Amino acid sequence: MTTTDTNQTGRISVPAAGDGGSHVHRRGRAMVCLDVDGTLVDHDGHMSDAVRRTGREVVADGHTVVVSTGRSLPAVLPVVEALGVTQGYAVCSNGGVTVRIDASLPDGYEVISRHVFDPAPALEALADRLPNARYAVETADGGFLSTERFQDMSFGLMAEGVTFQELTQVEAVRLVVNSHTATSEEFAEAVGGIGLQGVTYSVGWSAWLDVAAAGVTKGSSLEALRERLGVPITDVVAAGDGRNDIEMLVWAGRGVAMGQAPEEVVRAADEQTDHVDDDGLVPVLRRVLDGDYGSRDAVAD
Repeated sequence: MTTTDTNQTGRISVPAAGDGGSHVHRRGRAMVCLDVDGTLVDHDGHMSDAVRRTGREVVADGHTVVVSTGRSLPAVLPVVEALGVTQGYAVCSNGGVTVRIDASLPDGYEVISRHVFDPAPALEALADRLPNARYAVETADGGFLSTERFQDMSFGLMAEGVTFQELTQVEAVRLVVNSHTATSEEFAEAVGGIGLQGVTYSVGWSAWLDVAAAGVTKGSSLEALRERLGVPITDVVAAGDGRNDIEMLVWAGRGVAMGQAPEEVVRAADEQTDHVDDDGLVPVLRRVLDGDYGSRDAVAD
């Protein structure tokens, strides 16, 4: 049985290599870390035939494909299935939850790490500046609680309606804030002025905020996996389009920003591909299949 750390220190618990898992990274293959929305799927949640087909080729070729997303676990599993990953890993909730994918398990996966935090201070600070916003919390047991019937496809399950006060009394893996009255610019300015402490957060394309435990990002949880699997950082490719992908793109041996990514995401990456609507991920995956996945620095050397 894998031990899951759910205390409030944010410390991750990952089994030692070879313990409790059948996936072994193949030497000479890449670790391919892929964002979902805006990368693997378009903004309507659709995965094109070209992306699905090429993604499955990468998996079949023995590369370790890690779906790495802000989505919660129930919303990640259909993406994992579409890519044909039956043995491997996924990083969910912006690094808050890491799972081992194994089709032989009863649920097809097991949670191997979960970072939790007390959402009350952030909620109270946010409510002062964004009194009309909608709030949702992913709880330590994988459920979702929300105010004002707040629902989103990234949750992957129906959120249970509760009062704002009840939200402040649970352990959280992920806190989501959305404003339907403010523009994205107004929302970003309000969040920036709050000065949230003791958490990690990222502002999305719209008036949307994701909050996680301090120091927890896609990049931090992927690094734990990289160490577990013994993959050289020069063999790591990552692709994404959002501000919550910045740490992942900086961390990877080769970070690729999607064509529609905002400027700060592009700056964090080593290169930029085409727009998600033009299947920008496909040439990135084709290069992996061709064995061209080393970092820019490694190629120069």
